This record gives sequence, structure tokens and C-alpha cells, in this order.
Amino acid sequence: MAKATLTLSSKNYSSWSLRGWLLARFAGLDFEEKILPPDDPGVRAEILLLAPSILVPCLTHDKVKVWDTLAIAEYLHEIKPKAGLLPADRAARAHCRAVCGEMHSGFTSLRSALPMNLKGHFPGYKVWSRAQTDIERVIEIWTDCLGRYGGPWLFGERSMADAMYAPVVTRFKTYDVRMSDKRLIEYCLRAMAMPEMQEWISAARQEPEQVDELEVEF
Repeated sequence: MAKATLTLSSKNYSSWSLRGWLLARFAGLDFEEKILPPDDPGVRAEILLLAPSILVPCLTHDKVKVWDTLAIAEYLHEIKPKAGLLPADRAARAHCRAVCGEMHSGFTSLRSALPMNLKGHFPGYKVWSRAQTDIERVIEIWTDCLGRYGGPWLFGERSMADAMYAPVVTRFKTYDVRMSDKRLIEYCLRAMAMPEMQEWISAARQEPEQVDELEVEF
């Protein structure tokens, strides 16, 4: 069987690419990366949230082509059921799908106000009210999951939910979003310390390209 290919865009700016890549790594899938340049018009539109649909990341595997991060997650769960992308318990599995779906379709104010930028760091960043509402909802989800399933990951063991929310962890770090709950702070530190995350961040820092619209100015 030919090695899978995962098409990605900017590692510094593309939260969806990070999600798809983490999912593939969590699943243990052997794949090659195909990187599209951020100056590609379609890629740029996706990164700036101007595209009508998100077509990157895109996984090609065993003559199957699948895009959309949730679809990739479900496909990987089907071909790698022992990887634990979804919890074994039926109720927990439904809950995991629900919080992943909420991240997939919601939090538009958070995405717009705090775009992913792994090279950036903006201490004391002013978050506007609608984005703050999204932040509070993320914190509510994390608090519920960590309390209900006991940690250290959102559903006990590492799952697709941790891949889906990983870019939010990076945003909180980039834009100096503060949390008082020790368990949430530890969760974010754990997510950032993942070898996979460190590998991705290292590659992002090597990218020469800059998307000016996503660089915060004071």
C-alpha cells in the first residue's frame, strides 16, 4: 500500500492543518506531507477565513481522498480503531464528538480576534467581548471534560478532542489569555509539551513566509 499523503498549508498560521496533522500522528498513520505555500490564493483565503469551505488539510490514503478535519478524524478512527481517537465508552464517545463538532463549526469570534500565530507573542493583548465569550465557552468545555473524565487529557486518554482544541491552546499562549484553574493551566502545558506539538512548532518557526493580515500591530 502506498504511503498516505497529507496536504497542509502554513504551519505557523493554519489551525486546521495542525488539527489534521495531529490527528494523523495520534492515529499512528505513516504519511508524507505536501505543503502548499501561504501565497497560494486558495490557501490564503482559507487562512484568512475568507474561503467558502476549508479544503486543507486533505488526506489521501489507499485511493481515498478526504478533506474537512472532522471527516479526516472519523476516517482515521475507522482505519485505526485501536488508536483511541474516540473513547471506548458510548456516552463518552458521543460527548467527544459533540465537543469536536462545536469546535469545528463554532468559535468564529475567537478565530477572527485571535488568529493562530505560533511565532507571535502579545502580552497583555486586549480581547474584545464576543471573543471573550468564546474563550469562556472553551474554558467551560475543558473544565467539564477534565472534571468528568479525570484527565490528564480531555477524555482521560488522548483523543481527537485534544487535537481539535490544540490550536486554541496555542492561541491562549500567543495572546496571553490567563486562566486561574490549576487543572486547565496544567492541561495547556501538557498539550504544548507534546512531542508532536513541539515538532510542529519547530517547523513553523522555520517558515520564512509572513501573512501580514495576521500580524498584530500596536
